[in-house]
Amino acid sequence: MRKDVMGLIYTGERDQQLRELTQERAVAAVPLCGRYRMIDFPLSAMTGSGIRNIGVITQRNYQSLMDHLGSGKEWDLHSKRSGLHILPPFMTSDNIGMYSGFLDALRSNTDFLKRSKEKYIVVTDTHMLFSARFDEMVDAHVKSGADITLLYTADATLRAQGPGRFIQVEEDLTVSAIEVDPTLPRLPHQYLESFCIEREKLIDLVDSSVSRGQYHLTRDLLMSGINNKTLKVNAYEYQGKVWHLDSVQAYFNCSMDLLDPQKRASLFPQDRPVWTKVRDEMPSRYTPDAKVENSLIADGCIIEGTVENCILFRGVHIAKGAVVRDCIIMQDGKVHEGAELQNCILDKQTTIREHTRLIGPRTYPIVIAKNQTV
Repeated sequence: MRKDVMGLIYTGERDQQLRELTQERAVAAVPLCGRYRMIDFPLSAMTGSGIRNIGVITQRNYQSLMDHLGSGKEWDLHSKRSGLHILPPFMTSDNIGMYSGFLDALRSNTDFLKRSKEKYIVVTDTHMLFSARFDEMVDAHVKSGADITLLYTADATLRAQGPGRFIQVEEDLTVSAIEVDPTLPRLPHQYLESFCIEREKLIDLVDSSVSRGQYHLTRDLLMSGINNKTLKVNAYEYQGKVWHLDSVQAYFNCSMDLLDPQKRASLFPQDRPVWTKVRDEMPSRYTPDAKVENSLIADGCIIEGTVENCILFRGVHIAKGAVVRDCIIMQDGKVHEGAELQNCILDKQTTIREHTRLIGPRTYPIVIAKNQTV
């Protein structure tokens, strides 16, 4: 247990990038890999690193996220002291209930930061998917004497998936340059929007920036500090697999990647479990006519048809004669007899009628919104 480190998770402003998947939920609440939500991974990484005081800053569409997190007992964060703190936006004379940016969100929750006693704080977003050891990053930060340490990856394949934050890391691990959402990235490494800093230092920097009308963490605070040399910014490399879920296609590709046992193992290390909300279900049932190949099947499913290269969440029913290939079907989805689906994402409680045929291109999968009947 790290008594000197607290955690803060920002549930994001980019919920429009995932279209139908975030119409009624935050990015942090997007279901993934059969039974998990996006927030389970940074939250489990923090608890696995010994962090026991964690705040979750919400922005919009956070009802399902709050329902999922509950008291935090699944992550052993329901203690009387510290534990899990959900921090929804609220209206004040200075705040209309929506944050202008990450720095504005941090300033609005200054009271929570001041009440906390830990010396250091780890801050992360939720649209990057990876399994980090934050305790190792904190140790590197303390040893370096830097003002702030950024987590980054040198994986060049991640850069091709869309906009992001890119940094130049020197041999002594200092960050000498940063760019935000370039059309063509010129810097070699991608910042994973996770960082470590002293808690009091963060409070001071946030207050100073917002008082000058600056609300963007990377563009206003980090870029200014690096360019003007007012901040010593270091970097810590994450060497595992990273997925950047900045589009429906990226979400689909990530899900298909997780059908590969080796890639899935990088996200679910044996020594650091990923915890999630428990839903008691009967084991999945397969009839004699069922055919299942290379798929992740959660509890409570009934499989009577053909399922290939799919991820099925809890309570999904694939009727006799139905064929489902390369699909993601979320909780309580129903595919009726004779239907054929390929390259589709079905949100929760979606129904596909008899003999319906939906075949989408792999580069632009078909998305059916929550509670729809097709």
